[in-house]
Amino acid sequence: MSNSASELVVAVPREADPEEKRVALVPAMVPALTKGGLKVRLETNAGMAAGFPDQLYLDKGAEIDSDRAELLKHADIVLQVRALGANDGVETDDVSLLHDGQVLIASCDPLTFPDSVAPVAERGVTAFSLELVPRITRAQSMDILSSMATVAGYRAVLLAATAAPRMFPLMMTAAGTLKPARVLVIGAGVAGLQAIATAKRLGAVVYGYDIRPAVREQVESLGGKFVELELEAGQSETQGGYAKQMDEDFYRRQREAMKKVIADCDVVITTAAIPGRKAPILVTTEMVEAMAPGSVVVDLAAERGGNCEVTSPGETIDHNGVAVLGPCNMPSDVPVHASEMFSKNAVTFLQLMVKDGKLNIDTEDEIIRDTLLTRKKIIVNGRVRELLNMEPLEPPVSSAAESEDNGEPASTATDESADENVAAGDSAAS
Repeated sequence: MSNSASELVVAVPREADPEEKRVALVPAMVPALTKGGLKVRLETNAGMAAGFPDQLYLDKGAEIDSDRAELLKHADIVLQVRALGANDGVETDDVSLLHDGQVLIASCDPLTFPDSVAPVAERGVTAFSLELVPRITRAQSMDILSSMATVAGYRAVLLAATAAPRMFPLMMTAAGTLKPARVLVIGAGVAGLQAIATAKRLGAVVYGYDIRPAVREQVESLGGKFVELELEAGQSETQGGYAKQMDEDFYRRQREAMKKVIADCDVVITTAAIPGRKAPILVTTEMVEAMAPGSVVVDLAAERGGNCEVTSPGETIDHNGVAVLGPCNMPSDVPVHASEMFSKNAVTFLQLMVKDGKLNIDTEDEIIRDTLLTRKKIIVNGRVRELLNMEPLEPPVSSAAESEDNGEPASTATDESADENVAAGDSAAS
C-alpha cells in the first residue's frame, strides 16, 4: 500500500504485451482522479505507444516512475488494459509484484482462462474484470466491450476495403460506371452496427444479418438492408437485448440458408463472439468457396476461434482466391481513440468505488458485484467458480456496504451466473 494513509495511489504500468499499444489511462483523465483525492503514477513510457508521452501526464499532475516493481509495490490500485488471462502467452511476472490488499482493475478474460484467477486470489488481491460489467443502462459508461467493439467494427471495414481488389462506392466516370461493393455484416451487435455504418459511409451496398429480428430497425436506420432467412429463432434474445447462443442444429440451418447470400457478396464481416467460449462457425469452407475470387472475409471473432471455418488467428489466408483475414486485438491498431474510450470506462468504474478519496467496495451494487473476481484470498465470482468446479459461496450475512480500511477487503459473495450471450464483436479486450 501507499506510504500515505490519506492518499490512495493509482498505478498505471506499461502493458506487458509488447504488441499492445493501448494504455489504461490517458492524460485527459488524470485530473478526474486527482480531484477525487487520488495520486496517479505511471511507469515510464506507459502511454508512448498510444501517442501519449510522459510529459503530457506530468502536465496533468501525474508522477512518472521508471521502476515497475517499485511502482506496483507502492500502489493501492492498479489500472491495466490487459492482465491475467487476457495476457495469455505473454511472459510477465506482474502477479508476483502484486500484494495483499491491492486492487486490480483490468480486462482479465477470466471466462476463457479461469485458472489465471487463482494466483491473484492467493496473493490477497481484490481483482475486477471489466469485461464482466453488466449490460445495464447505468453501466454503459463503463462497458469496455462496447467501446472496443466500436473500434473493431470500424477497423474491420477499413481492412476489408484495403484487401479488396475493388473500390466500395458507386462511381460514374468517363471510363464507365463502377458498381458498388456488396458488403454483408453478420451480427448486429455494437461491432456489427459500426461496421454497417462505416461500410455505408464508404459507399458500399450493405446487408446486415442477425438472429434477433428486433435489430432490423437498427440495421435499416444505418442504411443497411436486413437479410431475412427462413429460420425459427425462438428465444434468440436475452432480457438485455443481446443474442443468445443457439444450439448446433440452428447454426447448421443458418449456414445452409446463408450460403446463397454470401455467394453474392464481395465482402463478408463476421462479429459473433461468445464470452468464455469458442465462437460459432457461421461461414463454412463451402461458403467461402462459393464466393467469387477477389472477395474478402474479415473475421472479428478470430481470437475466439473464428466465425469462418478457414480463419487462422492473426493471419490472412488465400483460399481459392478469397482473402480470409483473422485480425487479433484490433483496438490496439487504433490506440489513441481506443485508449481514450478504455480510460473513460475504467475511470468511471473506479469512481463508483471512490468517495472522498477512500475506497468503498459495495457488493450490493450489481456492477461491482458482477465484475469482482477475488477478495480476501477467495475467488468470489460465481461464473469463474463454476468453470473451476468450485462450490458456490454462501450469501453474505450482512448486506451493508463495507469500506476498505487499511487495505482490508470487506466480505462479499456472488454466485449468480449471467446468461452467456453472443455479444456480437464484443469479445474481451479485443
